[in-house]
Amino acid sequence: MTEATLPLQPGAESVERVQAQSALMRVVKYSSLRLFALFITVVIGVYLTIMIANMGGYVDDIKRGYIREQVALSIGFDPTLKDLTAEERQAYMSQRVALQEKKMGLDQPFMVRSFRYLSGALILDLGWADNMISDSGSRQVRLIILERLPATLLLFATAQFLLFFVSLFVALALSRNYGSVLDRVILALAPTSAAPSWFYGLFLILVFSALFGLFPFGGLVSAPPPDSIIHYSLSVLNHLILPVAAIVVSAIFLSIYSSRTFFLIYSSEDYVEMARAKGLSDRAIERRYILRPTLPTIVTGLALGIITLWTGSIVLETVFNWPGLGRLFYLASNIFEIPVIVGSTVIYAYLLAITVFFLDIVYALIDPRVKVGGNEGGRT
Repeated sequence: MTEATLPLQPGAESVERVQAQSALMRVVKYSSLRLFALFITVVIGVYLTIMIANMGGYVDDIKRGYIREQVALSIGFDPTLKDLTAEERQAYMSQRVALQEKKMGLDQPFMVRSFRYLSGALILDLGWADNMISDSGSRQVRLIILERLPATLLLFATAQFLLFFVSLFVALALSRNYGSVLDRVILALAPTSAAPSWFYGLFLILVFSALFGLFPFGGLVSAPPPDSIIHYSLSVLNHLILPVAAIVVSAIFLSIYSSRTFFLIYSSEDYVEMARAKGLSDRAIERRYILRPTLPTIVTGLALGIITLWTGSIVLETVFNWPGLGRLFYLASNIFEIPVIVGSTVIYAYLLAITVFFLDIVYALIDPRVKVGGNEGGRT
C-alpha cells in the first residue's frame, strides 16, 4: 500500500477539523474587529462632516436671519396687516418666525440636532432637503441623490475602466520594450498628469466645441431630448466623449508609468531569471511571476478608482454642466443644503469603508503572504 492510499490516523481527522475551526474563528474575529474599526471611522467622519457643514452651528444663525428677513418682507407686503400697531406687528412677526424655526428644527440646540443628524445618517435616513428638490418634485434627500447617481456612474465608470485597462496593457507592452522610443515618450509625458481633469476639460471644450464645433459644450443630452431610444443614446454618447477624454488624458500617462515601473521591478527578480533559464515562455513568466505579485497594487488602484464612481468631480462636472453627484454637492454647498451634503458624505464613507474591508479579503486571496487574522508568515 502506497503512502497516498494509507488511511488517516484515528486522530488526524479531528486535528484537521480543529484546525479548520480555528482558522474560521480567526477570520470571523478579524472581520468583526475590522468592521467595528471601520464603523467607528465612519461615525467620526460623518459627525465631523455635520460639524463642518454647519460651521459649528453658525449656519443656523444664517438660516434664522433669512427666516426673519422673509417673514418681514411678507408682512410688509400684506395689505391685511397694515392697520396693526408696531407692537402687534412685532408679536405677529415673532410668532411667524418661531413657527418657521420649529418647522426647520431650529428651535432646538445645534448639538442636540447634530446627534440626531448623525443617528439618522448612519441608518441612511437622510431626511428632507430645505431648498433643493428632485426632478420628480420630492424633497427627500435619498431621491435627490439617486437621481444624480446614474449620470456620475456613467461618466466615471466609462472613464475609470477605460483608464485602467488601457494603462495596464500599455504598461505591460512597455515593460517588454524597456528603453524604446514609446517608453521614453510615456516617461516624458508623465508630468502632464499633474494638471487636473477640469483643466484638460476646458482645453478640450475650447478646441473641439468652440473652435471646431465637433462636440457639445456640456450637459448630458441635447435639448429637447430625442424621443427615440437610439437617438437619445447617441446624444448621451456625444456629450460623454469630452468629459471622458478629460479624465483619461489627465491620468493616463502617470498610470501607465506607475504600472510599468512595478512590472519592471518584478521582471528583474532572480526567480524571473531562473524561470527564463528553465525555458518558460514570456507569456507564462508574465502571468505567473510578474502579474501575480503586482495584483495587490493593481486591485488597490481599481478599487480606489471605483470609489470615485460614487463621488464624481465637483469642478469637472461643473465645467461640463454634467448633472451628477459632484455638481449636486457644489450646488448644495452654495446654498448651505446640509442634509444633501451630509447624505453625499455618508454614502461615500460607507462605500470607502466597504471597499477597504473587501480589499483585505481580496489581498488574502491573491497574495499568499497575507494571512487574515494572524501574524504567521505575513501581514495581518
